[in-house]
Amino acid sequence: MTVDELGLVLLGGALVLLLAVFAVRLSVRTGLPSLLVYLFFGLAIGERGLGLEFDDQQLTGVLGYAALVLILAEGGLTTRWSRIKDVVGPAAVLSTVGTVVSIGVVGTASHYLLGLEWPVALLIGAVVSSTDAAAVFSVLRGLPLPPRLVGLLEAESGFNDAPVVIAVIALTEIAAHPEEPTHAWWLLALEAVGELAIGVVIGVGVGRLGALALRRVALPASGLYPIAVIALVVLAYGAADALHGSGFLATYVAGLALGNVRLPHGAAVRGFAEGLGWLAQIGLFVLLGLLADPFRLPDHVVGALVVGLVLLLVARPLSVLASVSWFRFPLREQAFLSWAGLRGAVPVVLATVPATAGLVDATGIFDLVFVLVVVFTLVQGPTLPWVARRLALSQGETIVDLDVESSPLGALDADVVQMRIGPTSRLHGVEIFELRLPERCNITLVVRGGEPFVPTPRTMLRHGDEMIIVASAAARPVAERRLREVSAGGKLAGWYRRLGPDAMRPGRT
Repeated sequence: MTVDELGLVLLGGALVLLLAVFAVRLSVRTGLPSLLVYLFFGLAIGERGLGLEFDDQQLTGVLGYAALVLILAEGGLTTRWSRIKDVVGPAAVLSTVGTVVSIGVVGTASHYLLGLEWPVALLIGAVVSSTDAAAVFSVLRGLPLPPRLVGLLEAESGFNDAPVVIAVIALTEIAAHPEEPTHAWWLLALEAVGELAIGVVIGVGVGRLGALALRRVALPASGLYPIAVIALVVLAYGAADALHGSGFLATYVAGLALGNVRLPHGAAVRGFAEGLGWLAQIGLFVLLGLLADPFRLPDHVVGALVVGLVLLLVARPLSVLASVSWFRFPLREQAFLSWAGLRGAVPVVLATVPATAGLVDATGIFDLVFVLVVVFTLVQGPTLPWVARRLALSQGETIVDLDVESSPLGALDADVVQMRIGPTSRLHGVEIFELRLPERCNITLVVRGGEPFVPTPRTMLRHGDEMIIVASAAARPVAERRLREVSAGGKLAGWYRRLGPDAMRPGRT
């Protein structure tokens, strides 16, 4: 490549990147995961569109792994431990036992309905069994769902890449070399458990030691802290992989450990990670679109629909039932978990693994998975809010974190959160003083109709209001619980619990 050619490449890349950034607005309005827009960009500029030739599946797989590392790093760094700590058990079971169930069901259906050999059928089941972290993080964090449900889906999408990658690699070797003797299933399972354990240990170790070092070492520029944090997370991947552990699990766990401690310039760190995550998503999805050939895809529509319907209507519900029913999740929450198993870039990236191993049916597997992801993302993504409402899971408010780069807030161990009052919330008509928020917590700003103002204790809240709340780390959980109580039960919610059981006995006033 010459310098002149470099200019043209950078021009085209910048234009695609800008279009992708502005397309996020369309994604938010329609409820579609942005991956579909980026895949379309890749198809549009590919060989069948503007004529850019690209067919290197091995390079796509390598770059895809690198992009997934950054996506998982962003997911770990921006996930609050307080939101997922109560659901780590169910998420771990869903990511392992649920994956095995999904592989078995989809593999069996692919064998009997599509006539595929067992190794290839199970390989397809493994490829499509992983939920996508990028899709889950981008879609679910904007929905007013119970925190436990969102936390479970976030944790599952962060955890399940690791066991799925192990399964795909093992099944690819079996399918590519059927004449070679294979290890016993229990030995493969034991090896997988060992890899996952190494990934967790490396992730926790790198995260904790890295946080300790960053708090003790005063770097000369604030911009060095985000670079150091990303380097630590990538280090976790490399160290785990070198020790034959799960690099993806180490990446997510290290990001989780680093993202849930007070780091210098923590807001800048999370903002930098989010930007890298978006860049990785855009580059990865455009690259996958480039690799796909639109003229080959129609031949795999029937197979993709068969596998997708089995996955959505049978495999995923059975995975959820076998995994989380032991943790007393209501059936309506299990139904939503079944519908919310979004697929995205991860299955398409994993579909390139068979090509690198020289599998004969590799191109067909890639095309089938590509069609499946596109079709079922169109079905599941936009319908998630409707499904949540039908199952009576949609709450009247949403609470999200706001990162504010402020040294005083960091020194005070304080958080800034944003809360939107939804159309069904009973916060409507409540005056701020009636909320009885804890000490060291204050509503500092209300945005109504696009106009911000500083509220007084007598300010009455309305549907559609957005509140900016500043609270100490200790007061935040109490404040959130109180706001949810009032949102669900009105201004008198919690009075009986606060006064105690003696308050309702005869003779008391």
